[in-house]
Amino acid sequence: MKRAGNLFDAICDPDNLRLAWVKAKKGKEDKQDVYLYGKHLQQNLNELRFQLMGGVPEIGNYHFFTIYEPKERLICAASFPERVMHHAIMNVCHPVFEKYQIYHSYATRIGKGQYAALEYAKMNQKKYRWFCKLDIRKYFDSISHELLLKQLSRRFKDQQILDLFDKIIGSYESNEGFGLPIGNLTSQYFANFYLGQADHYLLEEVKIPAYVRYMDDMVLWHHDKTALLAAEKQFTVFIKNHLKLACKAPCINSHDKGLPFLGYVVFPNYVRLNKHSKRRFISKYHAAEINMQNGYWTETEYARHILPLIAFTRHAQTAQLRRNVFNLYPETG
Repeated sequence: MKRAGNLFDAICDPDNLRLAWVKAKKGKEDKQDVYLYGKHLQQNLNELRFQLMGGVPEIGNYHFFTIYEPKERLICAASFPERVMHHAIMNVCHPVFEKYQIYHSYATRIGKGQYAALEYAKMNQKKYRWFCKLDIRKYFDSISHELLLKQLSRRFKDQQILDLFDKIIGSYESNEGFGLPIGNLTSQYFANFYLGQADHYLLEEVKIPAYVRYMDDMVLWHHDKTALLAAEKQFTVFIKNHLKLACKAPCINSHDKGLPFLGYVVFPNYVRLNKHSKRRFISKYHAAEINMQNGYWTETEYARHILPLIAFTRHAQTAQLRRNVFNLYPETG
């Protein structure tokens, strides 16, 4: 594949930097750092352009905090000026990353996403008798800086962009030479890109008949269990040897036993929430109602939290569950 070049000037273009600011502040206009950045917008964008063109961007001003849903994770949030820079980079570099993705990779891609991945999984659960569910142990923390930079150098020609990638990737380590910070836009792109090599190997060399990936959640399907077991072994060995990643123990089962995927359990003819998702829905709905009733949230804030939560449940057979939960709060449910 021909490497992409002449992109760095487009990243530094004033119009691109302004667009990056618009994207970075979306939904965060009430934050103090966002307000202050916008108050002196032109000065800040000029400073960002100067830093980029001089090869001295400010990188690594991270704020760390822990979230516990859907599982405990350490989040590493970049400062707002860095988030503007990340958007500026990906405004221009997105097509390069996109071009390398297989069709059925669904994370961090326009027109894809979690629910599209779920729909594809539902289709394959009807079509194939056997599935193999895989995911990577501590995925973001296990990504090799060296291997990631080598992969990026095969797709990008501009040395200034590669140097910028090097600075961003090197600004964080979980272990020496490994790890991407969860929470950054660039990390999402890099992590999704990193497994692209394995995607191509599975489809082009192993030739599995059906496959889906959402970040590091991967599912392989086959009519023949023996062939599926052989494909799983080839795939996990490739991931270990070529990407220095360790897969968790695979879940291999008949389709009628239910595929655990993205918080759901997918059967050939219906979908359920898994136990964790069900508990999460009940507890978060309960907390939202308390925040609303006690005046901690406005109606707008309540809707911003509750509507995606309800939308998640609607992709499974949850009508009775929702009725049971809503009946606890008849006025607002």
